[in-house]
Amino acid sequence: MIPFQKNTPRWLIFLVDIFICFLSVIVAYELRFNFVLPEEEISRIPRSIAVVLLVRGLSFIIGKTYAGIIKYTSSKDAERIFIVLVSGSLIFVLLNVFKFYFVNRAYILPFSIIIIDFLFTILAMTGTRLFVKSLFWEITNPSKGKKNVIIIGAGEHGLITKRSLDRDAGTKYKVIAFIDVDKNKIGKKVEGIDIYGQNELDKLLKDNEIENIILSVKNISPDSKDEIVEKALQYNVRVLSVPPVERWINGELSFKQIKKVKIEELLERDIIVLDKTSISKQTLNKTILITGAAGSIGSGLVKQLIEYSPKKMILIDQAETPLYELELEVKENLRYNNAEFVLCDIRNSERIKNIFQTYRPEIVYHSAAYKHVPMMENNPVESINTNVNGTKILADLSIEYGTDKFIMISTDKAVNPTGVMGASKRIAEIYAQSLNGKSKTKFITTRFGNVLESNGSVIERFRKQIEKGGPITVTHPEITRFFMTIPEACQLVLEAGAMGKGGEIFIFDMGKSIKINDLAKKMIKLSRLTLGKDIHLIYTGLRPGEKLYEELLNDEENTTHTHHPKIMIAKVKEYNNDFVNKKINELAELAKTQDTNAIVRKMKEVVPEFKSQNSIYKEFDELTEVEKNENSKK
Repeated sequence: MIPFQKNTPRWLIFLVDIFICFLSVIVAYELRFNFVLPEEEISRIPRSIAVVLLVRGLSFIIGKTYAGIIKYTSSKDAERIFIVLVSGSLIFVLLNVFKFYFVNRAYILPFSIIIIDFLFTILAMTGTRLFVKSLFWEITNPSKGKKNVIIIGAGEHGLITKRSLDRDAGTKYKVIAFIDVDKNKIGKKVEGIDIYGQNELDKLLKDNEIENIILSVKNISPDSKDEIVEKALQYNVRVLSVPPVERWINGELSFKQIKKVKIEELLERDIIVLDKTSISKQTLNKTILITGAAGSIGSGLVKQLIEYSPKKMILIDQAETPLYELELEVKENLRYNNAEFVLCDIRNSERIKNIFQTYRPEIVYHSAAYKHVPMMENNPVESINTNVNGTKILADLSIEYGTDKFIMISTDKAVNPTGVMGASKRIAEIYAQSLNGKSKTKFITTRFGNVLESNGSVIERFRKQIEKGGPITVTHPEITRFFMTIPEACQLVLEAGAMGKGGEIFIFDMGKSIKINDLAKKMIKLSRLTLGKDIHLIYTGLRPGEKLYEELLNDEENTTHTHHPKIMIAKVKEYNNDFVNKKINELAELAKTQDTNAIVRKMKEVVPEFKSQNSIYKEFDELTEVEKNENSKK
């Protein structure tokens, strides 16, 4: 059995403390008289010891200084000891005053003895506890067996992180350095640990065998975080991240809460500054309807809109379980009780009409849609029924029931679409835009790329493949995508919705496009696996309708700026509503026939820039060109 594995009995701790008090009185007398005690003082010592032991013993029992577990001694235990000893010493002072003025003008204990006794006792009691604690940690968790750790952030969070490592015997980690960007901290120490600048991280990694780097700073910039992770990966060092304070258990951080850095964290960008006044003005005390409310963007909008105190929210989704989970979160965690959770398919016109008639929404956020490119390529009928007709039903009812704003969530795949899914979203955009100015309802479209942590995202797919041991599948070594976090996308949707005057297609600054190949390789490194040895990466070829590069039309020629640096307005062709309405009705009729070829040809007629890639429908592009030429000759 490991020594110190069992807790020290309380009675033993009490006896040790009493013995320390006994020694402290003798030491106090020896120091007071320079180790040469007068005869009269020697005779007083037994009485002094008896008084000290009696008072200290009673104060220890009342203050329960013996109740703490020695191997887990903390600042709270030291604080308790200090209070109990000060109280006891004050009793000595009061006894002296009483005896001097009311008995025989003599002291029970000289004041100098009281002071020396107090100082020696507090040092001895806390010192023995700390010694036993350090001895326990060294025996159960020897330094030689510990793994070296560097903590990023020498502030309060970094210190709490170090202490959580220190008190958890199972971690077997030793903090050898702090890294901080604050010049006032660099070169100093925190609890005996040196603080270095970020420029010294490379040398620390090179000179030491580091097991982990722990990110424990609140407002680290995305660029700094990425730089730290890149250096760590060069040396095969695992990177961990401390969760935000609000997620600490009972306000305390435990080592188990420190998790591996996720790839999503490395793709984050600087915090977006929102015009909260404008958003609040649009949202406060309004009835808001959100379709696809249980999806990634829909649920993100719900969470953010709650902060702006809408009068009521009608949350629509056809997925039963996700909608139920959203209901639990909204009611139990977000404490919002003015929401209606409606299980409904947006293609059901009668059901949707009843919802508009019952609740009269003032703002509609239309997020519901089919989004998987290969799936829609194989099911054009469903892309028309949901992405096009579903949008039409909602837009028409918004006009009928006097909705103020209709905000449609679109996709970058609607730009020069190469697949059925992108084309269906472009048709929905065209219809919504063509309705603007026909009524009081303002139609606004927002368009952005892939969303991190969304259902079915490539990152989730890679993560599952890594957990299974691979292989990781990438469609093409050069394929790139734009990425945005769910909160960021939702914030920009709210901002665009608030600033929109009607008829705009807002596009968001998605930052730099990312090579999916590089993304996969970084996720492999973050999992501390070696490509080609522990896990393989294979290329499967572009899927039907899939682009190699996504487009956002975010260059100067195709966009105009807004007051928000991350939001632009796309310059796109405007369509006549009668023409669009006719074509959509034709598509709806074709959808009833289940004739996929006819549907896709009609889609290409409505969206001339729709050019299929890696698809059986590519042949229709050639036919379309021939038809155009023939018509031009006529």
